[in-house]
Amino acid sequence: MALARRHWLYLYPRLILAVLEAVIPAAFLVGLVVYTDRFEGLPRTVILVISALWLLYWAVRIYFIKYRYDNDIWVITDQRLVDSTKNHWFHLHISTTDLVDIQDMTITRSGILRTLFNFGDIECQTAGTVRNFSLTGIPKPAELHSLVDRLRDQARVAPNKSLDTSGKEAIS
Repeated sequence: MALARRHWLYLYPRLILAVLEAVIPAAFLVGLVVYTDRFEGLPRTVILVISALWLLYWAVRIYFIKYRYDNDIWVITDQRLVDSTKNHWFHLHISTTDLVDIQDMTITRSGILRTLFNFGDIECQTAGTVRNFSLTGIPKPAELHSLVDRLRDQARVAPNKSLDTSGKEAIS
């Protein structure tokens, strides 16, 4: 069994950008209040409350960026491939496919960052009603591809085994 999630480059640049979007405007407003004598009393309080609400809003957004990253996982078992996504507490999307239903797999890794950090996309063509199964931003996609291939081959052989009367496995 293997557990995979998107590469860390899908998380940290977004987190850094969100922190900058949160802190820069709030710091500007607070700096404006602190370094000028024009804001006293109610205007000063209003600006500080607006800055605090702005930071609270971005704290919630940053939390959900991390939450989505942590809850967007792929599980490869000896029988199935499972894609589980939770965007927030009240949303769950799970897609599964049997390994034996996977007909073709394609790895796509294009670009300098994807090549340097060894991550890419795996597209699985299945025999099910939903014909494509995509795993995007997977670290070490070639290793995951070979794991799925190996497990798929084992799953295809397993249904051909049966137990004889002595309880030993026999190939039928």
